[in-house]
Amino acid sequence: MDTPTQQGDRSLTDFGYNQQLDRRIGRFSSFAAGVSYISILTGTFQLFYFGFGAGGPAYVWSWPIVFLGQLMVALCFAELAARYPIAGSLYNWTKRLGSRTTAWMAGWMMLTASIVTLSATVLAYQITLPQLWSGFQVVGDGTGTYDVAVNAIVLGSGLILFTTLVNAFGVKLMARINSVGVFIELIAAVLIIVILAFSAVRGPVEVLTETGGRGEGQSLGYVGAFLVAALASGYVMYGFDTASSMGEETIDARRTAPRAIIRAITASFLLGGLILLFGLMSVQDLADPQLSSSTGGLQYVLLSAAGGGLGKVFLASIAVAITVCCLAVHTATIRMMFAMARDNNLPFAARLARVDPRRKTPVLPAVLIGVLSIAVLVVNIRQPQVFTAVTSIAVVMIYVAYLLVTVPMLVSRLRGRWPLPADDDGARHFSLGRWGLPVNVLAVLWGGGMALNLAWPRREVYNATEPHHWYLQWAAFVFIGAIAGVGLAYYLLRARHRTGVLAEHVA
Repeated sequence: MDTPTQQGDRSLTDFGYNQQLDRRIGRFSSFAAGVSYISILTGTFQLFYFGFGAGGPAYVWSWPIVFLGQLMVALCFAELAARYPIAGSLYNWTKRLGSRTTAWMAGWMMLTASIVTLSATVLAYQITLPQLWSGFQVVGDGTGTYDVAVNAIVLGSGLILFTTLVNAFGVKLMARINSVGVFIELIAAVLIIVILAFSAVRGPVEVLTETGGRGEGQSLGYVGAFLVAALASGYVMYGFDTASSMGEETIDARRTAPRAIIRAITASFLLGGLILLFGLMSVQDLADPQLSSSTGGLQYVLLSAAGGGLGKVFLASIAVAITVCCLAVHTATIRMMFAMARDNNLPFAARLARVDPRRKTPVLPAVLIGVLSIAVLVVNIRQPQVFTAVTSIAVVMIYVAYLLVTVPMLVSRLRGRWPLPADDDGARHFSLGRWGLPVNVLAVLWGGGMALNLAWPRREVYNATEPHHWYLQWAAFVFIGAIAGVGLAYYLLRARHRTGVLAEHVA
């Protein structure tokens, strides 16, 4: 009888590829990959000030709403992961559900968005490290016009260099670091919840019903303010597909990856939601301006509740969470680039798809993604508004990439081409059964609605401070249109004429 590793290798052969990546990832490492990408200690602490500033305490309602919507997407992805445990999951899934053009666009949107997401995520170091130790403010004293922006680039570039080296060394080292980091993050999250709960000065009802006067004087009232605040939760709860993107490196991937996807988003929802709720319950004054300040926010709440010494221990844990989050983002981006290059769908495909024979990992994509992410960071030095707009757009692009999976999947269901026959090996491990169609419909409706909400040309999101420019306010539509147009032109004019599995990767 074949071992799970041999079964995975044989499964990959059935898809037309030979096994070159290192199949070493176990159950916890697969779960950790999804959790670290979502990274509740990174996202909630980085974006709390934005959500609170826009929607007041009641913005925490956006957390369960976003979770329920993303859970519908995650369930669809889990069903796909059980059948197609392949690197660059979104790209390869859509290739089997829809046309090759749609698949290429899904991969292209996810690839470009992930590079910018890596650049955006490393900036979280600037919010945490200088509060941990003033020596981390290596550029100026933090009061100069560009001190914070330049220092964020210095710290972020150092982190990208670290994730590049780890990913270039091999998946075994990456998985070990990621698993240890996620274990620390989960323990820290539970302890933070306990401390904030014991520091509570008000009940949950006051938090859940207090809007702080947000939305007054607006045409939509609090609904308009809440839709803006919901972006803070929408920016956090994605990336659970990382577990499936590493399917070629996961032992017994058909069984492991689907469960890892569901467990990652569920654990993140529970821990993140409790941190937000108890954090607001422990605030001495809900009108404190520090709560809506990018230099205060949830870090300020934690330091106030835990005290300086213990608070800094938790800040160190947050720094660990940021590190493994960026490591996971970088890893997932490498797998997407590798998967598309292996099908000869990117420039210099043979070099990008080459797997180092000793380390069993694609080294050039790791380096190239690191260089491109640092290049995106440099934009932040003198044009912070442009960078803010681009990072917001990156999240929109990821939601669009998810739609490029869930929509073809829904079309396949309606045409009777999905799910595959019941005797399909993947169906034994995870299947939505008769719930597949309603879940898929909800996933599409949610993804479309949230993508529109994220992209809506709000000045407070895309052009918050002067000078005001129309192209910044409408940046989501302009930039995504340009990225999609360039990508589609490249594929139609060049890539589609030579697409096909490279000879060295053919099973």
